[in-house]
Amino acid sequence: MTQSPPRDAGPVPGRYTYPSAPRSGPREIVHGVRVADPYRWLEDPRDPATAAWCAAQDVLYADEEARWPARDALLARMTALLAGGGARPPVARGGREFHLRREPGRELAALAVREAGRTRVLLDPMDADPSGTTLLDAWEPSWEGDLVAVQLSSGGTEHSVLRVLDTATGETVDGPVDRVRRSPVAWLPGGHAFYYVRRLSSEHTGGGTGLRRRVYLHRVGTPADQDTEIFGAGRSDTQYYTVATAPDGRLLVVGAGEGTSPRTDLWTADLTATAPDRPRLRRLQHGDDGRTTVRLRPGRGPLLLRTTARAPRGRIAEAARDAADPGRWRTLVAEQPGTVLQDFAVLDGPALDRPLLAVVRTRHAVAELTLHDARNGALTGTVPLPGQGTVSPLTSRQDAGHELWFAYTDHITPAVVLHYDAVTERLRSWPGGSPVAPPAEGVKVTQEVLRSRDGTEVRLFVMSPTGRPDTPRPTVVTGYGGFGASMTPGFTPQAVPWVRAGGVYAVACVRGGGEEGEDWHRAGRREHKHNTFDDFDAAADHLLRAGWAAPGRLGVLGSSNGGLLAAAALTRRPETYAAVVCAAPLLDMVRYELSGMGASWRDEYGSAADPAQFARLLSYSPYHQVREGARYPAVLLAVFDGDTRVDPAHARKMCAALQWAGTGPGPVVLRTERGVGHGARGASRSARLYADVMAFLAHHLGLLLPEDD
Repeated sequence: MTQSPPRDAGPVPGRYTYPSAPRSGPREIVHGVRVADPYRWLEDPRDPATAAWCAAQDVLYADEEARWPARDALLARMTALLAGGGARPPVARGGREFHLRREPGRELAALAVREAGRTRVLLDPMDADPSGTTLLDAWEPSWEGDLVAVQLSSGGTEHSVLRVLDTATGETVDGPVDRVRRSPVAWLPGGHAFYYVRRLSSEHTGGGTGLRRRVYLHRVGTPADQDTEIFGAGRSDTQYYTVATAPDGRLLVVGAGEGTSPRTDLWTADLTATAPDRPRLRRLQHGDDGRTTVRLRPGRGPLLLRTTARAPRGRIAEAARDAADPGRWRTLVAEQPGTVLQDFAVLDGPALDRPLLAVVRTRHAVAELTLHDARNGALTGTVPLPGQGTVSPLTSRQDAGHELWFAYTDHITPAVVLHYDAVTERLRSWPGGSPVAPPAEGVKVTQEVLRSRDGTEVRLFVMSPTGRPDTPRPTVVTGYGGFGASMTPGFTPQAVPWVRAGGVYAVACVRGGGEEGEDWHRAGRREHKHNTFDDFDAAADHLLRAGWAAPGRLGVLGSSNGGLLAAAALTRRPETYAAVVCAAPLLDMVRYELSGMGASWRDEYGSAADPAQFARLLSYSPYHQVREGARYPAVLLAVFDGDTRVDPAHARKMCAALQWAGTGPGPVVLRTERGVGHGARGASRSARLYADVMAFLAHHLGLLLPEDD
């Protein structure tokens, strides 16, 4: 690579006075192409120049926020919408039901235990840190339920520390174990040991990214530095691992995937044949094109698998423990056209006349729950759901049972935990959950079908006051389109006051997601990423053409990979939008691999190390597509300083570029939130973020938010 001399910043356009940001970064030759990176100096948050620039951006943001008259009223509404609390489906162990529960008015969810009809809190992160910046990232009870492994992190970093608690007393009996990040925990019977995943220490990584992971066996009560390494040596630095054990301790399953690749390799080990620290791992799936998970049950019977191998919409299969070829797996529940398999659970208690499989599929992103004979997969019935919504992963008893738990939500209904009894065929609210909240009033949800540039059908959820395009309204459209993640219906608190005030809020199910199966995902990744952007453009055009959206009053909202989508929409067609919000966005696609967790996303986006892939990345990289003199709309870039997935430097650099280049009448502002990261946060922080984002959009799209709702 070669560098050319820096170029000074141009004049600040418009009526906004932006902080000085010298265009002093390099111009490099990459694969024969000259690439400018004028704001590379903003990648280093410890540089005094970066700190000063960020402080000036904070002042600019505060000044802009003061222009939003509806912000305080909106904050009050968001706080009320999020104040109701909530719970997640329980995990049944040893006569106890463990679950996350957020009491009404509480900031964070706590780990609770229900037994003998009574619920008590086992661990509340607020007790250790009243500031609300310590989060419970993951937890896993032992098979007997007398111990539970918990993982907590602080400041939004998701760098967890694992401890083991005594369920009866809440006291710590083991740990801390550091260098874990939402690690799977696979207990052995008796609670004396478990398998888990841990990153290597910096002294073993040479001070590198810390992505290198290993599977270990940990014996409760012994120091973590004495743990036995089980798996991972000699494999890629960006491999992710999973571990699971059967309830009776007979079987261990280890999974490996390259970054976010839609492929899984699996190994099994018979733990009755060897000591747990020396398992003989045998390949179950290796080199096949598909994701596979194993549902482990007690006994020596065949394995039950959920897989996309040879079934991109998913199938449930039965496999002998030595059946390493997916072609030898027996399909129980076949791939079903038009639907996508999400999850399944086994119901095989003695009170049933036959064992059942409870199966969750989505049809165009909307959940369906069916029952099948577990012996042959035949359909035996359906479980009616409360509406057109989403079902969470299913939980059932690890031993024989006939009960099923899951959470249900849709765009206007807060999540509720439901309990299904396969004997009585009764579906009801789980007593250990929060009170059922009614759907939000004044919001109608429809699903539109449109055609993308190449003729592909794309679906769009539209939330509106009347359920029809009776008059053009200020409209916000959002999407994601990456990693096979689906934009399924889920309670959307930011949309409720927006629609009640007369606006439209739309969710586009674009390619790159998983709404139509693995083929839909692959049609929007790497060399096909342009399809994601084309689909989103088509969704925006449909909203305008069909009369949902008012011309000149259309806005975009996106987060993470969705922030990349929003920024691509901004730079591809700036004249289409009046305001754009990008939260925790990926924006410099030439250097995305060098920070955060970017190195593990190469399978999704491609790598700049490859000339052809570099050319594609550069062709849509929002930071590199900013054009001097373009009339960009108002832009809000929101970042979180504890974010270890997407480096906030992406947004800092994009902010400086847009402030230098744009000539539009709206501002370009950076909202930096401290003490939080990419993932979960407290209720009050969520309310403030939603309020700020929607107040910004309302101000620039011309939606009048009333003082009273």
